[in-house]
Amino acid sequence: MTKEFTVPPVIFPSGGVSPTVGNINHRRVPTAPFQPSRPPPPSSSAIPFMSFDIGSAASSSGSFGGTISASSVSGSASFDDEEPLLDELGIHPDQIWHKTKSILNPFRVNPTAHKDSDLSGPIFLYLSLCLFQLLAGKIQFGVILGWIVVSSIFLYIVFNMLAGRNGNLDLHTCTSVIGYCMLPVVILSATSLFVPQGSSVPRYVMAGVFVGWASRACTNLMVTLADGSEEHRGLIAYACFLIYTLFSLLVIF
Repeated sequence: MTKEFTVPPVIFPSGGVSPTVGNINHRRVPTAPFQPSRPPPPSSSAIPFMSFDIGSAASSSGSFGGTISASSVSGSASFDDEEPLLDELGIHPDQIWHKTKSILNPFRVNPTAHKDSDLSGPIFLYLSLCLFQLLAGKIQFGVILGWIVVSSIFLYIVFNMLAGRNGNLDLHTCTSVIGYCMLPVVILSATSLFVPQGSSVPRYVMAGVFVGWASRACTNLMVTLADGSEEHRGLIAYACFLIYTLFSLLVIF
């Protein structure tokens, strides 16, 4: 004998609406997500900055209301009007070579080439001297750089004390002249690599010749570039002789 049980209906609350027994299997139809309205497509699908027609791109206007001019587009497209990189850095190889060549003759130094002072040539000569000293087994990068700075300040102070109020020599010009006149010392350092270490007399004689060469060239340039220093030529020559003697001692010993 079977016994019948009455099962009460299951009610699932949804949104506060109580469904009836007849819609238990009812499912809500999913709706599409919200999609904003898109702007209408432009009349022309061509993109100005993607085309290679500069004239059409120049006449088009930007998205922020600005216009692209033909001069800016042509200027960014070509590099013919730009200066070379060395000129932008202030390095002129022709000028450096002209100044260096003027030091080769100690009796006739061209002072007009050194009126426009620069530090590119002295830095090149400083690195050359350090390189030759390194080939000789002497690591003196800091020593040579420190002596160049101290020598420039020393000669600058001495000259302006001698000239007084009439002195018109600045520190930049003084450093440039001392650096370019380091060429004989650089040649001395290069030639000393081929001279035996035991032969001291030839090394002293050779050092004396190159020191006299550098001192005379530096003295002539200092006297010519600065006004009213002809009467102090001997004192300036003595200061230059002391400076280049110190550098020659680095090469000899």
